[in-house]
Amino acid sequence: MPVKIRLQRHGKKGKPFYWIVAADVRAKRDGRFLEKLGIYNPNTNPATVELSVERALYWIENGAQPTNTAKTLLSYRGVMLKHHLQGGVAKGAFSQEEADKKFEAWLDDKNARIQAKVDELTKKSEEERSERLAAEKEISEKRKAAAEEAVVEEAAAEESNGEAEVAEEAQAVADEAPATEEAPAEEAPAPEEAPAQEVEAKEEVADEPAADTQEESAEEATEKE
Repeated sequence: MPVKIRLQRHGKKGKPFYWIVAADVRAKRDGRFLEKLGIYNPNTNPATVELSVERALYWIENGAQPTNTAKTLLSYRGVMLKHHLQGGVAKGAFSQEEADKKFEAWLDDKNARIQAKVDELTKKSEEERSERLAAEKEISEKRKAAAEEAVVEEAAAEESNGEAEVAEEAQAVADEAPATEEAPAEEAPAPEEAPAQEVEAKEEVADEPAADTQEESAEEATEKE
């Protein structure tokens, strides 16, 4: 029975993860499988690859053919290297002990490089987080300063408006108050002049006794004669 080592899709839309399985080539991609060998999660950074090296090597040595993606993952975890080393042992190029040491050295180096990448990504993430927090703090301080400035300006505007209202009210009161009329200066009464007719009448009255006196003098003179 021909066997393939391939990926079987799981997860939800937009965030898939995969099982690494050994399955019959005639089975559907996401159908039945013979054995689950590990998982592959591309949603993490770096991607998570967990694999049973011994079981994957077993299927490889028994003729299983990995797909291109599966072969990349097997190489990533050292399965293909170990398969090559086991071929050298079978040919007598070196002993099993030497093959195991070479594989362990490669595995340690691989794990160190993976850890270095994880540390670098973690450091970068922390730096980005620190920068983001600093930027947010700066923005927050600017907003706070702007709010305080707005409060001061509002208070000044209210004070100015209050002073203007007081001035307007004072002006309105002044406009509504009746104007004080200045009393005209008292004039000394002018001496009354006697009417001209009354003067003439008085003169006539003054003249009449004189005429009577003349008439009486004339009568007396006549009588004496």
